[in-house]
Order: sequence, then structure tokens, then C-alpha cells
Amino acid sequence: MTRTPDLSTATWRKSSYSEGGDNDCVEVADGYPQVVPVRDSKRPDGGALILGTASWSAFVDGVKESL
Repeated sequence: MTRTPDLSTATWRKSSYSEGGDNDCVEVADGYPQVVPVRDSKRPDGGALILGTASWSAFVDGVKESL
């Protein structure tokens, strides 16, 4: 059974593409083996998506291809 990681002490970071703005930003937390927690920076208390590392890599590759 997979358990949701405790994110209460997570250190979140924004994409380097956010240019320091507060709008439309995705934040990720590093340091969680085999998963990547992702959240909306405009709603930090709104919860997080927990993606497997393969899913996160596929997402990032798709974004890069669309640029």
C-alpha cells in the first residue's frame, strides 16, 4: 500500500520559468523518494498532487516539447 508523504515540513520551490511572479505557478517539493509532490502556488493550503517520478518526468518532457 502506498502512503501519502507528510508534507508539513516540505520545502516548496517554484519553476525557474515563473520569473519570480505570483501567478500561474506550480511548486514542487524535493526529497521524497519515488514521488514528486506538486501544488498550486496560489493555493498552498489547497492540497498537493503526489506524482510518481516517471509521471513527473513525462509531464516535464511534455512541457518542454510544447515550448
